[in-house]
Amino acid sequence: MPNDFNQQIIDRFRANQGQVGPPFDGARLLLLTTTGARTGARHTTPLGYLPDGGSGRLFVIASAGGSPANPAWYHNVRANPRVTLEDGVFTREADARILQGTERDEIFARAVESDPGWAEYQAKAGRTIPVVALTPVGPPVSSVTRGGDGLKAIHDAFRRELALVRKEVAESGPGLGSQLRINCLALCQGLEHHHLMEDGHMFPHLDGQHPELAPALARLRREHEEIKALLEELQKLVSGEGTDPATLLGEVERLIAELDAHLSYEEEHLIPILNGIMP
Repeated sequence: MPNDFNQQIIDRFRANQGQVGPPFDGARLLLLTTTGARTGARHTTPLGYLPDGGSGRLFVIASAGGSPANPAWYHNVRANPRVTLEDGVFTREADARILQGTERDEIFARAVESDPGWAEYQAKAGRTIPVVALTPVGPPVSSVTRGGDGLKAIHDAFRRELALVRKEVAESGPGLGSQLRINCLALCQGLEHHHLMEDGHMFPHLDGQHPELAPALARLRREHEEIKALLEELQKLVSGEGTDPATLLGEVERLIAELDAHLSYEEEHLIPILNGIMP
């Protein structure tokens, strides 16, 4: 991609919490900032990625659109594997590792199974397209300054991922591919972690500072338990063999409806408070 096109994508990504619009609607995108192998200068590249379930890792593929040459960012991570990731809500450091042998082949096969375009790139490239694992290190830093706005950004990211998983399940055909199963599990684990952090940190703080929120927080805690049960059922379906995609789609749609009502209620009651105490 030309640099000016890349810069337009980067600017839109940062201005809209990771959303860039056409032609990348519905794509899982991140910004990868690497250190130049020769210059030492920092370079940012928008890339598609694959989730890796509960490990926290992400995979990026050095396809360069099927070019015969590896992209510049790949040469940079070979020389300097510490990189910076932006997902639209958080920025964090990560360590890059180039996958080799069967490990690389397994992840690339997962990518092809979920999107045959990767195989087309491989056929055009005339080289073995590298796959790079990105493992986050250290705490994430929010790209949103006010607490309530940050909560809304996190919720919207979950809404977008749910919509994407729903689309992938609906289009999956008679069976579930391995990457789709991982996408579903990663979403469930992310939601569980988010609710655990709220229950263990944010809600106790609000209990002490804003007793008038007691009824709302009690409802939110109850809903966390209800959503946890839904997530456990969804994970059982995704992990089982012979899962009917139509059954799974119904469960995903039920989760979307219940979670969206929960998130909207939480936003209504907590965003003004959080923006006031966490400016």
